[in-house]
Amino acid sequence: MSLATAPSMARTHQQNESTANLVELMTVADVAALLKVSRSWVYEHTRLRGKSRSDRLPHIKLGKYVRFDRHVVRAFLDRQTAR
Repeated sequence: MSLATAPSMARTHQQNESTANLVELMTVADVAALLKVSRSWVYEHTRLRGKSRSDRLPHIKLGKYVRFDRHVVRAFLDRQTAR
């Protein structure tokens, strides 16, 4: 291995590690399909109006887009069914 390729390989390894640590985010349509509800229901349950934060469907805002972490949604559902 030449010295010229070593930094390139190290950078590729770092990119692979950071990609492996990323969680694939779900879209509103994904969550609606998972919960078997409409997309408007999902949007409605991400808003704060009249609800405490713990009652809202946990989400991440990326500009105008709403995304969901699959594991956080699962934990939210588990808490809701435990009530």
